[in-house]
Amino acid sequence: MSFWSRVREDIQTILKNDPAAHSWAEVLLYPGFHALQLHRIAHRLWRSDIPLLPRFISQLNRWLTGIEIHPGARLGRRLFIDHGMGVVIGETAIVGDDVTMYQGVTLGGTGKERGKRHPTLGNHVIVGVGAKVLGAITVGDGARIGGGAVVVKDVPPHSTAIGVPARVVITRDPATGTSRRVEHLPDPEGAMLRSLHDTVLNLQQRIAELENAIGHQAYHIAALTAATSSAPDPFECLDTADANDGWSPGWGI
Repeated sequence: MSFWSRVREDIQTILKNDPAAHSWAEVLLYPGFHALQLHRIAHRLWRSDIPLLPRFISQLNRWLTGIEIHPGARLGRRLFIDHGMGVVIGETAIVGDDVTMYQGVTLGGTGKERGKRHPTLGNHVIVGVGAKVLGAITVGDGARIGGGAVVVKDVPPHSTAIGVPARVVITRDPATGTSRRVEHLPDPEGAMLRSLHDTVLNLQQRIAELENAIGHQAYHIAALTAATSSAPDPFECLDTADANDGWSPGWGI
């Protein structure tokens, strides 16, 4: 497919997916459209092993559009990047056909490992605002990633993943389009919070019991002290008695 055929296809894709685009002239102002055209040039030079120039075009793309696409990334046909500010696509990322991405999406890695370290997106995938898809994982055909999700595991085809970390909450039948919620999802974070809550309640109960016990002990000690201070001193009584008898102890002969 020729370069100009791809350009026309990109314009038609934006007109089809964005109700705010009313004419092809408006589409020519879209940063997502600019980013795709510059990336195609950079990617072709990258595959031809031309040094430095592909990275320069990639940086120029970033300065002009706010969209950072590594020259090595492989993008499919009819990719729609809506608004696009803050989108980052890593070197080994692979994006299928008819994919939609919104602003702030990251297709990134998780470390300094080499080789395939960025995600693979299937066809007809939708990635919501601010979603982060990290690592050499696969997002299946027709999957949807919710806004703000952090995806670190594979997402099955025709399913919806949301949350941090992302979990599959809905699956869809591609033949009928009907959706089915996934019930009884494992929730390790929720279980941990419930365990911490129970531990705090247990500690509060034990502290209350200790305070009670200390209060009782303090009461008994105070009572014993009061009783002791009010009782006569036996030695004082003995000295008084001796003085009355006229006898005093002798210390020697």
